Formats: sequence, structure tokens, C-alpha cells
Amino acid sequence: QVQVVESGGGLVEPGGSLRLSCSVSGSIFSIYAQGWYRQAPGKQRELVASYASDGTTKYDDSVKGRFTISRDNAKNTLYLQMNSLKPEDTAVYYCHIEKGIARPESVYWGQGTQVTVSS
Repeated sequence: QVQVVESGGGLVEPGGSLRLSCSVSGSIFSIYAQGWYRQAPGKQRELVASYASDGTTKYDDSVKGRFTISRDNAKNTLYLQMNSLKPEDTAVYYCHIEKGIARPESVYWGQGTQVTVSS
């Protein structure tokens, strides 16, 4: 089993910054991919940024140049640095972990952390 806990959300003014953290614990071997999703009210959950199994990163076009995904393997922690935040970035942000060897075999989600961008 894998436990996934996000933190770092909050209220920030437009143009501000936040850093989200995702702490992963438990049976953490064979992590295939990991990333951040978000879900705004009335909208579907969407991919924000991710690490593929080969370590390459992917970003949604709406956050390119503003958000950066990173990780500290020694701490089993995934991060999302969010700069130049906009009101449309307001959403619940979820950490997403896939486990597997040659392909994803199981998926784990955190409980989410609220990010609100407003003046």
C-alpha cells in the first residue's frame, strides 16, 4: 500500500507563488510515474505536470513556463513550484502516483490540497 499526502496549498494573490509538496510513504518501490493533477469546480480533473517512467517531464500548456515539477527521491517527496499564479489556477491539486515495472499497474491519489488565487 502507498500513502500519498499533499500539502502547501492556500490563498494567494494573482502573480504570487506557492510550492506544493507530496509526501509518499509505504510500499514505494517500483514507482512507474508520478505527477500533479487539478480539478476546478464543475470541471474534470486535468493533468498539470508529470514525470514519466523515463524521467522526462510533461506540462499542460496552460502552466508551461510558470510551474515546475521536481522531486527529492531521498525524501520520497514530489514538488510543484507554482509561480505567476492566475485566478484560473484555482483548483484542488492532487498528487498522482503510478506503480508498476514495465507498465502502470496501480494508481494512488492523495486527498488534495486547495489552491485559491484571488485578490
